[in-house]
Amino acid sequence: MDSTRKNRQIVIDSQALATLSFAQEGIFKPVDKLMNKEEAIEVDSTRCYKGKPFPFPFILAPSGRKNEEVISSIKKGEKIDLVVDRDIRGYIIADGFFEINRRNRIEQIFGNYDTQNPATRAFLNRLGKYSIYGKYSVNYDGIKNVKKDIKDAIKSSGAKSVAAIMMDARPFHRAHERLLRITLEKTDLVVVFLSKHQRKTDKISYETKRDILKYAIDNYLPKNRVLVVPFESTYLFAGFNDAILDCICANNFGCNKFIIGNNHTGIGLYYDKNEIKSILSKYESLDINIEVISKFVYCKDCKTLVNTSTCPHGPHRHIKYNSKALRRFFRIGILPPAVLMRTDISSKFLSACMPNRFENINTLYDDIFPNSGLLEDHSEEDFYLNLMKLHQTTSLT
Repeated sequence: MDSTRKNRQIVIDSQALATLSFAQEGIFKPVDKLMNKEEAIEVDSTRCYKGKPFPFPFILAPSGRKNEEVISSIKKGEKIDLVVDRDIRGYIIADGFFEINRRNRIEQIFGNYDTQNPATRAFLNRLGKYSIYGKYSVNYDGIKNVKKDIKDAIKSSGAKSVAAIMMDARPFHRAHERLLRITLEKTDLVVVFLSKHQRKTDKISYETKRDILKYAIDNYLPKNRVLVVPFESTYLFAGFNDAILDCICANNFGCNKFIIGNNHTGIGLYYDKNEIKSILSKYESLDINIEVISKFVYCKDCKTLVNTSTCPHGPHRHIKYNSKALRRFFRIGILPPAVLMRTDISSKFLSACMPNRFENINTLYDDIFPNSGLLEDHSEEDFYLNLMKLHQTTSLT
């Protein structure tokens, strides 16, 4: 007769669940399990696991008094349930546990111990004293589905060269579009890994970002050669090693080229015998071609969008594509200039940022713009598009 006794439980969050799924699905390969103390010490020292690059130990050390009580009293071979939002989403067959150095763990992820950094504080709050290890299984389809979508796209397109671009697209601007275009010139298929990370201050959901990005691709790019997939940029990607982890993930998802901007956090560009290299150059054993792209700007003298490495004019002639600055436009309800974003895309973004901004959009629309004399429904998006056209009228300016 089977025992009806419930297993003991460890409570984790959705980010920890997704992180465990990365390893389970082979996306952190060769890392495919939680590391014991000896393995963690070795990886911390060598930044490698089984001869392949990995920037820090892969461990599970959830915070909380109850979690720490369970982990510190496990018996070898005990089955521990993993609970997320009160649902059992997996289990660990405990092999052991060890106490971690929390400060050292923070430094492994972020490169320092700056508790004034909000990301550092958030990570510290979720980090417990003990790390549990052993074989585990989690029920999470997100990573599995992305693997299948990429595999299917490669097979159906017959792509030989597959480039990965990690993108937040908050918002999708003209420099993003140019990056996609130049990548498409040199590759068969581009996989855009769109970050699902949601900040507390965000008014834009992942679904809205995805829909706007797909609209841009469908209307301005060869859509059969660009695939957008969700990317679970969990807490492990919060620090300065995120570019290395991105490379590892892109490679294991099936991409053979990784495109990254030279202004990416933690990339650490330097010159070696007149050749530009980065921290990624130290990981040449990765089976992926890494291409570092100079950032794009609009040059007032060239009168076009240019790469800073090829423009002869100085930064005093450059208009920058700064996502943070663009978000400030949207927060106060202003459409960015068309030189920074396509008007139809910025209209969609502003409509999503400020839904139902106007009490009666149809009346406002008819009070300003020409109409056929018939009653017509207009969206806020229509209003913004036509308003921008008025801004661009020059006969009276």
